[in-house]
Amino acid sequence: MTEAMLEVKNLKKYFPITAGLFNRTIGHVKAVDDISISIQPGETFGLVGESGSGKSTVGRTILRLHDKTDGEVRFKGIDLHGLTNAEMRKLRPQMQLIFQDPYSSLNPRVRVGDAIGEALLDHGLATKEEIRDIVMEVLESCGLSSYHINRFPHEFSGGQRQRIGIARALALNPDLIIADEPVSALDVSIQAQIINLFQKLRETRGLTYLFISHDLSVVEHLCNRIGVMYLGSMMETAPRDDLFREPLHPYTKALLSAVPIPIPKLKRERIVLKGDIPNPANPPSGCKFHTRCPFAIDQCKQEVPEFRHVGHDRYVACHLV
Repeated sequence: MTEAMLEVKNLKKYFPITAGLFNRTIGHVKAVDDISISIQPGETFGLVGESGSGKSTVGRTILRLHDKTDGEVRFKGIDLHGLTNAEMRKLRPQMQLIFQDPYSSLNPRVRVGDAIGEALLDHGLATKEEIRDIVMEVLESCGLSSYHINRFPHEFSGGQRQRIGIARALALNPDLIIADEPVSALDVSIQAQIINLFQKLRETRGLTYLFISHDLSVVEHLCNRIGVMYLGSMMETAPRDDLFREPLHPYTKALLSAVPIPIPKLKRERIVLKGDIPNPANPPSGCKFHTRCPFAIDQCKQEVPEFRHVGHDRYVACHLV
C-alpha cells in the first residue's frame, strides 16, 4: 500500500477561555476533538458538517496556522508539528490553502500577477523573469487570460476571483491543497464551473485535496471519500457512493435528507433536527449528538461511542450501528 499523502491521528485543538483581571484560563472551546483522517495521493477527501462543527479549524491546524493541542499530523510521512519554523517554511509550497471568500482573500491594491507571483519570489522558487511566464501559465490553466495579469481584483467577478485564488495556490506547484469552502460564496452556476476546474486540475496535475464544505451535493460530485463532523468530532467516514447509498449515522442521515433531489416525483423523507448545535465549550456527555438525535437511547447519553471500523473502509461513532 502506498504511503498516505496526509495522515492525521487523534488531532485535538482546544482554544482557551480566559476571564478575570489576570486572564486566567477557566475552560476550553473544543473546536477539534480527536479527529483521524488518512488521504491517499491523488484522492479528494470531503469534510462536511454544519457551521461551527470545526471543519475549518481542522484544515488550519493541519497546515500549522493553529498549533495543535494534541495528536499527530504527517505529510508524506513527515511530522509537521515536530518541525522548526524554518523547516516548515521549506515545506509550505507543497501544501496550499484556498480560502472561502474570494473577495477578502485578495489585496485590492495589488495587481493579480503580483498576488500570484509573490510567493514564488518569497520562497526563491523562480527569478523575476521566470515568474511572469509561470503566472500566465497558471492563469490560463484556471480559465483566465494572460492579459488579466495586470488587472486589480475589483475588475473581476466573484467566480473569476476564486479562479485567481486557485491560480495563486497552483503557482507553487503543490501536492496537497486544502480548499476551505471554496464555492460557498458563489452562485450555483459558477459553483459548477469551479468544481469542474478542481476535477480537471486533479487529473492534469495529480493533486490531492482536502475539500471542506457544508454542501453535500458539492462533495458528492468531487470527492472520493467523505468524513462527517459534528461539534469537533468525526461521526462517520465512508467512500462517497457508500455514504450516499446507505448512511449509517443518524446525523449523516439528517444531512442527506436535506439535499434536494433533481427529480420532482421522487420524494425523500426529511429528518428535521431540533434545537441548535451545542456549545463546544461545554459539549454534552456521552455522544455529542444525543441532544438532537431522534433515535437516542440511555447509553448515548452516558457513554462516548467508539469511532470504529464497520467494514469496507467505513468508520462510524454510534451505539446504534
